[in-house]
Formats: sequence, C-alpha cells, structure tokens
Amino acid sequence: MANEKLSYDRKSAGPEGETDRIDIKDERSSGSASPEPSHEATLWERQRDPYLGKSERDVITDLEGLVQQYDLHDLKEELARGARYAYNRDDTDRLNPTEDERHWIAKEKSPAFKDKWAQTKMMYFVAFLCGSAAIVQGMDQTAVNGAQLGYFEDFNITNEWEQGLINGAPYLCSVLIGCWTSPVLNKYFGRRGTIWISCFVSIASGAWQGATFDKWQLFASRFVGGFAIGAKSSTTPAYAAECSPPRIRGALGSQWQMWTAFGIMLGFIASVAFYGIEVEGYPGLDWRLMLASTSIPPIFVCCMTFFAPESPRWLMSKERYREAFQSLCRLRQCHLHAARDLYDIHIRLMLEHELKPKTAWARATKLFSVPRNRRAAQSAFFVMLMQQFCGVNVIAYYSSAIFVDAGFTVQRALLASMGTGIINWLFAIPGILTIDTKGRRWLLLVTFPYMAACLFFTGFSFFIPEDRGDARIACVATGIYLFMVGYSPGMGPVPFTYSAESFPLAVRDTGMAFATATCWGFNFILALTWPALQTAFTTQGAFCWYAAWNLFGFVFTWFCLPETKARPLEELDAVFNIRTRDHFAYHLIKTPVIGKGHVGNNLADVAAVIEGRDVKGHV
Repeated sequence: MANEKLSYDRKSAGPEGETDRIDIKDERSSGSASPEPSHEATLWERQRDPYLGKSERDVITDLEGLVQQYDLHDLKEELARGARYAYNRDDTDRLNPTEDERHWIAKEKSPAFKDKWAQTKMMYFVAFLCGSAAIVQGMDQTAVNGAQLGYFEDFNITNEWEQGLINGAPYLCSVLIGCWTSPVLNKYFGRRGTIWISCFVSIASGAWQGATFDKWQLFASRFVGGFAIGAKSSTTPAYAAECSPPRIRGALGSQWQMWTAFGIMLGFIASVAFYGIEVEGYPGLDWRLMLASTSIPPIFVCCMTFFAPESPRWLMSKERYREAFQSLCRLRQCHLHAARDLYDIHIRLMLEHELKPKTAWARATKLFSVPRNRRAAQSAFFVMLMQQFCGVNVIAYYSSAIFVDAGFTVQRALLASMGTGIINWLFAIPGILTIDTKGRRWLLLVTFPYMAACLFFTGFSFFIPEDRGDARIACVATGIYLFMVGYSPGMGPVPFTYSAESFPLAVRDTGMAFATATCWGFNFILALTWPALQTAFTTQGAFCWYAAWNLFGFVFTWFCLPETKARPLEELDAVFNIRTRDHFAYHLIKTPVIGKGHVGNNLADVAAVIEGRDVKGHV
C-alpha cells in the first residue's frame, strides 16, 4: 500500500486559528514509510482530519494502548474492527462484516430519507428527552404572559421597573449565575445529571411561584428558576449532538428551537385554561395555577433521565471507556458502528485536549485575543443580541397586556396570545428545513426587513382611535401574528445554530458560554425595560424602537455577517480570518445601486473565500 506524504508551506503562521495560508502538496511513493508531518505544521489541518499523518498500523497501535490503559481486553477484537472502520470507511469488505453489519452499513450510506432515520429506539428516546427539556424551557418563558395580569393587581405592583424586574428575574439569574454554573454541573454530574438538576429546579421554582404571598417573594422564586434556564439551554443541545450519529446530528441539534416554541405555545394554553378559576379563600388562584403548571413537564423529564444513556463523549472524558461503549451500543444499530464511534470520539478528544487552553482565563483570553476567534465571537454575539432585540420576547412576555391595551377583554387577550404561540411553533418547522439549504444569512436578510415592517404596522395601529375598536384590534393582532410568521424560521433557529458552529474547537465551550450569557442578558434587559419603554415612548414608539433594531440587524447582516452554511471547519477558519472591513468592502461593492456589481482585483481573493470558490486559507 502506497504511503502518503504531505508537505506544508505555512505562511504567516500564528496561534491556532490565525493561520493565513496553508498550501498542501500531495506526494505518493511506494518506497519506505514517509515521515509524518510535524506537529506544529499540521495542527490546524488536523482539526478537519484527526487521522492526518496516521497509517492504519498507527491506529491499531494506538488502540492497543487504549485497551491496555482501560482494561478492555475482552472487547479488543470488536474495538480493533471499529478503529479500522473509523480510519477507512470506504473499504468495509476487509472487516469481514456479518450480514447484519452489512445491512446497517448500507443503511448508513443510503441517501434515502427513511434510511437516514433508521435509528435505535434508544436514539429516539434521547431525541424525545431533549425535545421535552426544550418544552420545559419554552413553558417557563411564557406562563408569565397571562399570570402577570393577575399578580400585578393582587400585589399592587404599579411601578413599571418593578414589573419588568419581576418578569425578567429568571434571565437576570441566568446571565449572572446560571450560564456559568453549567460547566461545573456538566463536569461533576454529566449531561443527564445536569438536565435532571435543572428540571428539578424548574419544578421547585414553578411550585414556589404558585405559592408566593408578596412581590419580592415572587421575584425570588422566579430568580431561582434562572439557575435552570442557563444550564438546560447549553447542556441539552450538546447532549443531543454527542449521542446522535453524524447524519442526524444537525437535525437533532436544531430541534431545540422547534420544541422550545412548542413549550411557549403550552405556556399560552395554560394561561387560557386556568383563567377565571376562582375558589373562595384562595385569592389569585388562576394566575397561581398558570405559574405552578410549569412544574408539570419537568417532572416527566426528570423521570426520563433515569432511562437514558449518558453521553458517550462525557463518559470518555472521565476515562470511563467501558461505560461509553455500552452507551454507544444502546444508541447505534450494531456493535461495529459503536466501536467505530468510540475510537473516533477518542481521537477527537485527544486532539481537543491538545488544542484546548488549560485554564478558564487562558480560554477567555484566546477567545478575544485571536482575530479569527474574535470575529466569530462578534458574529455569535450579534445574532444572540438580535434574537432578543428583534422584539420577539416583548410578545412572549407582554402580548396579553398589549392586546388589552389595544381593546381586547382579558379573556380575548389570552386567546389572542395563544395564537402567537401556535404560529411560533408551526413556522419554526420551515426554518429547520431551510436553514441548511438557503443558509443563515439568507434567512436573516429575508426576515429582518419583514419583521421591521410588521412592528411598524403594529405600532402605527395604536394610532387608530379607540372608538374604532374593531379595526384597531384587528390591525394589532394582524401585525403581531405576521411578525411571528417571520421570526420563527429566521431569528428563531439561526442564533444557537450559528453560534455553535462558529467557534473553533479550542474555545468552543467558552465561546458558547459567552454567547448564551449574551442571549439571556439581553433577554433580561428587554423584559425589564418594556413597561418603562411604553411609558416613555408610548406603545407606538416602543414598537418602532424594536422595528428600527431589525433594520440595523439587516444592515449588519448584509455587510458584516459571514455565511457558515454547509462549510467544514477549515473553510470556517478561512471565512472568519477575513477582516471585517474587507468583508464590508466586498458586500459594499455587491450592493445594488451603491456598488458596481463586480469585485475589483484587490478584493478578488476575499470574494473567492466568501463565495466558497477557494478556501485554501485566509486572504
């Protein structure tokens, strides 16, 4: 078998993620074994291909050391076949697969939709568990929408800043504490344990909110709920990704937004279902039941975690390889696939250990000091900011009050709010189907101006005189419903998907922690300021304020946000290595009327990378 020799010409090499250009020359010889490329020269490329520079003999030698280290002698033959399969997935005949293994190998390679989703029952159970955790998240967010109409009155909360503080309490806790405790919980309790703890906190918080007796106890009970929000939102998508095979990893990761939208809808339904329930001696029973109902879904999720396998990747990070193999055997259709994925995860963990800075301070420093990482952070923080400042959570938290201001009765306002939840869930489905075909930028560029127009329309609808109540009500409801139609496929799924894929391996955990904190931090600001914003700007001005933010989002996306659709890791390095001012200049030239419609020589290389025609390296 010919040996492969790779030589590299590295120009302007810098720290990981800063490489300007790498030219690869492929030479093959049938003589003696070629020397492996040096560690320093290949580290960047090995992020794309961790098997780079290894022969099959090297892989088997590595596996033998693994078997010896973790006392896996009884699994040696199975793991050896899996390692050989991981190294070369095309020539499977050399593995002498059984008929059952041949069947599942063919299924895995088949492009048919039904074969793609031919997974184990346990894999579907994990998907159901993660979807249920997302439902908990969504319901926690919107049960307050109808409940606030009651507890503001019962507790005499008239100050708009106090109203916003109480409604935004979970997100204040999340940005200050919840997002940063997630890595600690994951380290000591695993993915399943973190999901169980966060859902248990949701149960306790919901029950406490339903039993509060003054506004500050209500604030405290909602603040405690924020411990769960940050941990659950960062852990559950990771758990889904680490358990799923590559073919459905993207789909399972993006289901978080769809089922969060379903939970948001359930929160609105609970508000309608419990409205008007009164029992003598129990004041405010309706809004108490609305808040306490959020404790029901997490009970089921807590029970489900006991039957789900732990993340194989987490188990291997704790050197529990035997348990990881058992977990993979429950998640994959045959032991050959389980053994292959075990070795594949192992070699990628070794690469991550090699790349990842050892201290939290070093990871944070590298996130902002390396230009490639800094541009990824800029883009991720932007989409997280705009998920809030597009104005969606004004509707999630305050739509019932907005509908009452428009002239609805309380009961009709709750029903109208439920409609926004239904629309949000239904139109999240097209977003999941198009995010990998149309792209992230396309979804944002289409939906930002559309959402701005809807918010302007909604705000201006409040100029309709109150004596023409039916027209005013109809216009406000139409504007809000149409806004949700645009939000759900765009700013709904894009932010978490975009952020998760933008950061390189070495700083991915730290980058996502900062990105998630950005999301929940601006969520709190929106919840806190909306009542005061209405007072200061009027309802018309407050809606126009967020409409203007959508116009800003469109401009920033057009000029400064790189596309990440369908690009492997080495291409994203090239894309994020382009300076923001070069990206801006390229899109300025491509802008109709302003630009000339073509790219000049000085930006030809930038255009090549942006358009995906040449991704050899940074321009």
